[in-house]
Amino acid sequence: MAVLALALDGAPVSSPSRAVEAGGAPLQLFKGNLHTHTSQSDGDTPPDEVARWYREHGYDFLVITDHDKITLAAAVPGLLLIPGEEVTDRLPDRPLHVNAIGLTRLVPPQGGATVTEVLQRNVDAVRAAGGIALINHPNFNWAFGSDELKNVSGASLLEIASGHPLVNSEGGAGVASVESIWDDVLTSGRMIYAAGVDDSHDFKSRTDGGGARPGRAWVVVRAASATAETIVKALADGEFYASTGVKLSAWTRDPARYSVTIDANRNTKYRTQFVGSGGRVLWTTTANPAVYDIIGTEGYVRAMVIDSYGRKAWLQPVAVGPR
Repeated sequence: MAVLALALDGAPVSSPSRAVEAGGAPLQLFKGNLHTHTSQSDGDTPPDEVARWYREHGYDFLVITDHDKITLAAAVPGLLLIPGEEVTDRLPDRPLHVNAIGLTRLVPPQGGATVTEVLQRNVDAVRAAGGIALINHPNFNWAFGSDELKNVSGASLLEIASGHPLVNSEGGAGVASVESIWDDVLTSGRMIYAAGVDDSHDFKSRTDGGGARPGRAWVVVRAASATAETIVKALADGEFYASTGVKLSAWTRDPARYSVTIDANRNTKYRTQFVGSGGRVLWTTTANPAVYDIIGTEGYVRAMVIDSYGRKAWLQPVAVGPR
């Protein structure tokens, strides 16, 4: 996969997260943010300062996604910078935003007559530019739901958790939560992976804890090394989890068994839910590791870990038989 060359492209991250074994190959865990704004669009902080904030707070990679622009930041030791853009399209009263991750050139908004057409054209343009597509915040201004999304092909990722205060991730008043939207899309047979993002804008202007502050949701990618190519491929393959605070040390997902090992804090309680077609909870356990033996009729199986503070980690689905 071609990736726009930046100052740190191909450089190893100096302090990766915990090493793990998967499939016999030594892999590592890398924490990153996939949705970030700077003063080059509607953020309040210059790109170099934004990059430093993320490295100083333990992130291994960062995608700056200013609106309709590829923003470059100065190299920060230990932080991999992956090129990105928020392709910012809309229909009347419906913001239709798609993040391009690992792209090789700028992607202008493609337009269209319907929600599905706009999303599809932008996803196709992102892929043509060498990137993978992350579909952003369906419930921002109540823009679209699963009926539109399950007719869009080729997108790798969907925002399941966001640090932005206006994206209505939990839904409301008869509108489905983004997690329910995700399950509906998966149930239709369309595979897409769940991402946690900051959608950060406010590093300075909202010191009261409000606004779109950084550090609220993220992804942890499992890869052999931290290069733009390996991280983007791992995202496209679903080799990551999304989190608002729960940490995992290992997981396996295949058509026979799903297993999750929590990097547990002794003062915190955890429960793991395994979810299948239609969003049905298949099994709930407090064991660590949490294990679900797959029957083969579930359609798909995904896992979610919830801690006693309400923080969550979402793991990616595996397709397991007829829907």
